[in-house]
Order: sequence, then C-alpha cells, then structure tokens
Amino acid sequence: MKPVDFAHFVEDLARTSGEAILPFFRTAIGADDKAPGGVFDPVTEADRAAEAAMRRLITQAFPHHGIIGEEFGNQNEDAEWVWVLDPIDGTKSFISGMPVWGTLIGLQHQGTPCYGVMNQPFTRERFTGDGKSASWRGMDLHGQMSERRLHVRACENLAQATLMTTHPALLAEGTLAPYRRVEEQVRLSRYGGDCYAYCMLAAGHVDLVIESGLKPFDIVALVPIVEGAGGVITSWDGGSPAKGGSIIASGDKRIHEQALKRLNA
Repeated sequence: MKPVDFAHFVEDLARTSGEAILPFFRTAIGADDKAPGGVFDPVTEADRAAEAAMRRLITQAFPHHGIIGEEFGNQNEDAEWVWVLDPIDGTKSFISGMPVWGTLIGLQHQGTPCYGVMNQPFTRERFTGDGKSASWRGMDLHGQMSERRLHVRACENLAQATLMTTHPALLAEGTLAPYRRVEEQVRLSRYGGDCYAYCMLAAGHVDLVIESGLKPFDIVALVPIVEGAGGVITSWDGGSPAKGGSIIASGDKRIHEQALKRLNA
C-alpha cells in the first residue's frame, strides 16, 4: 500500500481524537505530573482518552501495524507500518487554555516517516504532509472551509531568520549553549508553540525551529509536513530526525547549514 491509501483513515483518527479532546479544553481539568521531582510534564484525561480512541481504530483497521504512543507505550514497533501518536502535543498550553497545541498522527514505513497530520480541533485547522507536498485546511476569512498548499519561505542567512523553540528551559542538558550560539545570530526568536512552530515553518512564517530531548511521537508526524512544504529537518548531526533527540528544522537549506555549524561549533 502507498501512504496516500491511509489518508481517509487518518481523517477518521483526527476527527475521533478531536471529539475526545475538545470537551476537556478550557475546563477545570486536572493534570498529573509524569515526572515528579523534575521538569513539570503534565498529562490529562484528554491525552489518555484521545490516544485510547485512536489506538482502538488502528487495531481494528490494521491489526498487524505497530503503534508508538506517548501515553500507552509501544506495541509491535518493528512492524513494516507503524503509527506514531501524540494525542496532545503542547499539554502545558492545553491546560493553560492556550490554543497552541495539536494532535500529532504520524505514519512510518520501514522506519521512515511517510505521512503526518497535525490536527487542531479547537481552531479547526489541519496540517498534512507526505514528504512530497503539504497542505493546510481551515476556516477562511469568510467562515468557509478552505485548503491551500504549504510552502516554506526563502531565507539567505541567520541574520534574517525567525527562530522558534518551545522554551530554552526545556532543552536537554548540554544543549542550551549550542542553541544560544544560533539564537544570538537571528533577527527574532520566539518561545512556545510546540508542534505549531513546525507548521508555521511549513507555512512560511518561521525560518528555524530548534529543540532537543524530543521523543519519536514529538516529531515523526511533523517530518513529512516540513519536507512536503520544501523544508529541511534533521538531527543536530545532520542525520534522520525519526528517533527524536536534538532536532533542527529549517525553511531554507542555506540557514540549515549555517545553524548546524553553530550548533556543532
């Protein structure tokens, strides 16, 4: 099967996860801490409900596929086709009532990300990509559903670039200083956004996203979106981003090379 054969099924996953999440958003929902004693890592009933719903659909439709999920672990992760799920990427924003979060639904074929969706059910936006093209669907200025292709923007050097990271305090140990070497060179840096930052890069509003300490479920769905829009996304050593870790995404390969040099100086 080609990745495009899964497109309609992914629509069902996005709709189902959104229906599980939205009743909790901007309510008095509580949050458990998955890392007590460390950096606050919240999880809510919305996270668990959405991932459980998606897992049920996947298991029913594709029983031989693998699943990697943030909340309920991995099953059959060595399968040819593996779904990589983050029910709410940006849970800190979610519990703060901020709409910069999304559901990440990624698909890997033989370990390579091949299809991805970032679904934001509250704003009714959906970003999709297959590595060759990427698109946005949402409400236009007239209140009608609209769709358009996504394209990164050109940026010749770091001095012209807008850089995003979720927050410097969340960077993994030993990676803050390299990040600062890039940040001090750019025109503008902004914090927050989680998965939204990568989608804004794909849409041509941001030039660089640099993060570290990521898990596969944080990034797999975003790789085909960034690449489909014409961007570059790698690990800090220039390798595959599929396993997470330290990640850099760029809209222009020229600043990708410049930023990598500073990260590895």
